Amino acid sequence: MGVDALQRSQPLRSKWLKTKMLLNNSAIKPFIPDTQRYSQSNLKSMLGKYRMVYIKPEIGTFGMGVIKAEMDNHHFAYQIHQKRLTFNSFESFHRSLTHLVKHKSYLIQRGIHLLQHHNRRFDIRVMVQLNPGQKWEATGVIGRLGHPKKIVTNYHSGAKPMSIHTLLKSHASEKRINELIQEMNCLGIDIARHMSKKYTRLKSIGVDIGLDRSLTPWIIEVNAKPDPYIFNQLKDKTMYRKVIRYYRQSTNK
Repeated sequence: MGVDALQRSQPLRSKWLKTKMLLNNSAIKPFIPDTQRYSQSNLKSMLGKYRMVYIKPEIGTFGMGVIKAEMDNHHFAYQIHQKRLTFNSFESFHRSLTHLVKHKSYLIQRGIHLLQHHNRRFDIRVMVQLNPGQKWEATGVIGRLGHPKKIVTNYHSGAKPMSIHTLLKSHASEKRINELIQEMNCLGIDIARHMSKKYTRLKSIGVDIGLDRSLTPWIIEVNAKPDPYIFNQLKDKTMYRKVIRYYRQSTNK
């Protein structure tokens, strides 16, 4: 099945279609990093503008196939998994990348310099679910501390689930942390409401949010089939109990 056919049959798997959908909402749009289809010209212009980008398969899970690409003083580098390669010219850099992506559909996303905890980058997963009253509710928020040698923060790639308060305590006051949680929860609910207008069978979403050094939240990705069990990794099981209760209620219908 070709990419276009796959997009039509399973649109919620396409990162490109989800991005375009969210860009249509004026309240959500400011939080979406610049995202373009992979091409030589887009790669060159985005690296020139942002210096660091992520190249992602349009359709994929668990952070598989994600590439981090950088430009510094006319030198180029990219990393996939734990392998990093450097190049002295854009042409050789692009040639090597093209061999990696082959004919599959990839996207280029502006790189966000994520906050760190003990020299390890982290992002945040916000869980949003339909509650028993059929209203969208933010039921959980959890940090994902990335593996020190990997570029993605997915749990399946070795990230460590942690309390957001623990991860943010060196970056913000307790009051500001609680404000950030509220802001991210509201953003997650806005996304769920917007997506569910078109996808009426949607029951839950997992919104992956990266915070930069100014504590600005950026939407890295929206997962239409989020794993509820990641919240069981927290010592406090309060969030997990609600998440799993709503999850079971939605799957039993």
